[in-house]
Amino acid sequence: MALEPAQQTKPARGRSPERRRAILDAADRVIQRDGPDAPMSAIAAEAGISKPILYRHFGDKGGLYRSLAERHVDPLIERIRSELHGRETLRLRARATVGAYLQMIGRNLNLYRFLMDRATSEDPRTRGDVGMMVRRLGEELAAMLVAEGHIADPLRAQITAHAVVGMVQASGEWWLDHPEVPEEVVVDGLTGSVVGAIAQGGARN
Repeated sequence: MALEPAQQTKPARGRSPERRRAILDAADRVIQRDGPDAPMSAIAAEAGISKPILYRHFGDKGGLYRSLAERHVDPLIERIRSELHGRETLRLRARATVGAYLQMIGRNLNLYRFLMDRATSEDPRTRGDVGMMVRRLGEELAAMLVAEGHIADPLRAQITAHAVVGMVQASGEWWLDHPEVPEEVVVDGLTGSVVGAIAQGGARN
């Protein structure tokens, strides 16, 4: 259906990028303060708006979830990617990558729980977006393993890379539920497991 001329030329009130960023800032504060079950009404109140206006900015609750996922998961993936390509040896890169991942999820526990548990369970599109980000990281790792000669067979590289990504993610989830375990212990264990999995993936039968 065609828009009326006034609608075509006049931006929707309150939907500027700056206003959206302010609402996302408010959501970050509330989730960090109140935990992953923080109600939408609390986020709206923090932003100084009503819940219907909150949804108007993002289309619906799922739109807010996806905007928060883009805001936080993308930088996490970029940080992991930079560590993945930034060191001399595979072990050093594995250690830096695992350390960066654990550090970021540990320091943003409530946001991580909100995005990975609540948002992905309540909104299929958010679940698909986050899953695609993780799969792309696995594919990039697989390409790196082949290019650097760690695993010659591209299929085995894909299997190994996605297994490694899943292992690190699952171990990180376990660690968040066991904060008594020192981060360094988890980093050491995961680094050895990652390097060992890649070595096994490249071994000839």
